[in-house]
Amino acid sequence: MEYSPVCHSLYALWSSPVKKKLILLSIMFLIWVYMLYSCVGYCSTMPSLVVDGYRGKETGAAVAKRTESAGTDLVSRLLAQPQPWEDIESDYEEPSIRTAASRDLLNNELEADRADDWDEMRGEQQRAPEPSAMSSFSNGSGSKKLPQAIIIGVKKGGTRALLEFLRVHPDIRAVGAEPHFFDRNYDNGLEWYRELMPKTLEGQITMEKTPSYFVTREAPARIAAMSRDTKLIVVVRDPVTRAISDYTQTLSKKPDIPSFESLTFKNRTTGLIDTSWSAVQIGIYAKHLDNWLQYFPMEQILFVSGERLISDPAGELGRVQDFLGLKRIITDKHFYFNQTKGFPCLKKAEGSSKPHCLGKTKGRTHPNIDPEVVQRLRDFYRPFNMKFYQMTGHNFGWD
Repeated sequence: MEYSPVCHSLYALWSSPVKKKLILLSIMFLIWVYMLYSCVGYCSTMPSLVVDGYRGKETGAAVAKRTESAGTDLVSRLLAQPQPWEDIESDYEEPSIRTAASRDLLNNELEADRADDWDEMRGEQQRAPEPSAMSSFSNGSGSKKLPQAIIIGVKKGGTRALLEFLRVHPDIRAVGAEPHFFDRNYDNGLEWYRELMPKTLEGQITMEKTPSYFVTREAPARIAAMSRDTKLIVVVRDPVTRAISDYTQTLSKKPDIPSFESLTFKNRTTGLIDTSWSAVQIGIYAKHLDNWLQYFPMEQILFVSGERLISDPAGELGRVQDFLGLKRIITDKHFYFNQTKGFPCLKKAEGSSKPHCLGKTKGRTHPNIDPEVVQRLRDFYRPFNMKFYQMTGHNFGWD
């Protein structure tokens, strides 16, 4: 039998024991590299605490310019926003044109919101792990999608805590900082919005949270125009406690603002509440919900109790996971209660092996408020709370 020179060379190569071992080792090494690449490609799509790239690319001047113009637009919308219905008996008057001093206060509140956003973002940067070279190599896995679920409110209700807890779930990818697309940045377009989102694999849910959406009149129509299938989550809290927390946040940034009592009333003698103050207005949940129900059915909106998010975080997270159609992975074993802050914390944050509590901007000590002022606010909110309980089919126990 005749052998070609090629066959003879192959036979000689295979018949050598040393060369045979080298070939087998080379094949095994290639298989190992392929498996490692596949694993890292999957892991890179898991939730990450790395702050979104678009924030890192902006200079301080660019951010200041963008947020200043956006803040002006939001002020205009809030000032122009009409007040609620006539079918609720309450000391509720449609606000008149706000004075220059009132506008300055609202600007202070917006500045405080933005300052807290940056504080949260800096906190994420401090605990964010550095991406490995292999992770950077494989970051092409997945694709950026518009969010299928949005936490739309409410400010000072517990939205940051809810988002941080949800990011533990492997099937949830969320933007860290608040995009404010549907209230401040809508003119930038949906493609700009999509680019802010993290990459996801098939079966993973893209999320974001911007609490001011709930009180933005244009937000429901804009989100519905993006997708009527979007699932909406609202974290609500006792509106009196929420208003005090809101004021506390602004006070921490602007210590020279008027007292809580003077801002609460149009006329302290008559006890007439100033509903043009955003800290009061946000807590009229029934009015804002009425606007959302014109575009979304109630079954697409989940209301999370801010109080239960503190007392029973696993229970509330279970409801959220069910609402999103996800397996209940986040349970009691993920939490411990921090006695110092008075809030539940994660035993192990995603992307880290260490426990994680919310930053210093959360859990501020509230100033002492005159009990008579607190009671007057409770009387004011009571009919709106009753209407809200009726609309949602849930009694949150604020009265």
